[in-house]
Amino acid sequence: MRRSLAGRIWPDATAVVLALGFVFPVYWMVSTAFKPTQDIIGKDPVWFPLHGTVEHFATAVNAPNFWQLAGNSAIVTVLAVGLSLLIALCGAFAVARMRFKGRKGILLTFMVAQMAPWEVMVISIYLIVRDADLLNSLLPLTFFYMLMVLPFTLLTLRGYVAAVPKELEESAMVDGCSRRQAFARVVLPLLAPGLMATSLFGFITAWNEFPLVLVLNKEPGAGTLPLWLSQFQTQFGNDWGATMAAATLFAIPILILFLILQRKAVGGLTSGAVKG
Repeated sequence: MRRSLAGRIWPDATAVVLALGFVFPVYWMVSTAFKPTQDIIGKDPVWFPLHGTVEHFATAVNAPNFWQLAGNSAIVTVLAVGLSLLIALCGAFAVARMRFKGRKGILLTFMVAQMAPWEVMVISIYLIVRDADLLNSLLPLTFFYMLMVLPFTLLTLRGYVAAVPKELEESAMVDGCSRRQAFARVVLPLLAPGLMATSLFGFITAWNEFPLVLVLNKEPGAGTLPLWLSQFQTQFGNDWGATMAAATLFAIPILILFLILQRKAVGGLTSGAVKG
């Protein structure tokens, strides 16, 4: 019984320690956003602020170009995720259902692209965008963000499409549906969890991206919210209260999206992990 009890305790204790390690930075960010400045810069840390303030949130929201940068982030992220889902859905169906020469090579190419570090390609991307006279434009950001999330999206959806029995499509086609109608009416509804999982990943990736927009969009009103996070500085140093308030506001859309999609997103990731 002692061994059985110990076997139950140590996994729970490990999970609690890991959870605290992940949750504490988030708690410190949010609590610091509500602390008065004297509590933030004081020598002794204030673990539980008794007197909160929203002045840091006012400073963050009233920063120059905030609403324009928020709109830029929303436009770029939604377009990049939407285009990647559309392209990946067609590609995933092709590599999962059809047998053609070079199929394995295509999958290998996407796997290599998924592992490629985008940071080392920033200079070459900058030269391409500069030569095309598209600096400080949202178009190249949308295009390259789409390319960032496309390999993962296609590989995940490919596994999910492979998990859908072919007999469902064949039955629909026997009943008079074309291949396109069978896909739209039978297969596509079954891919909803996988689409949610990949869209969540793509949203987080595009929403948080910083190095590329820092290089390509240097004009004040042409950037995205990650650039907005880096501007809260004074002549005496960083304004940590406004920085933490901005980080809290920046994380809210991701948190809301995750809470909405978490159940189906987890199911989509596990279902898309099958061999096909």
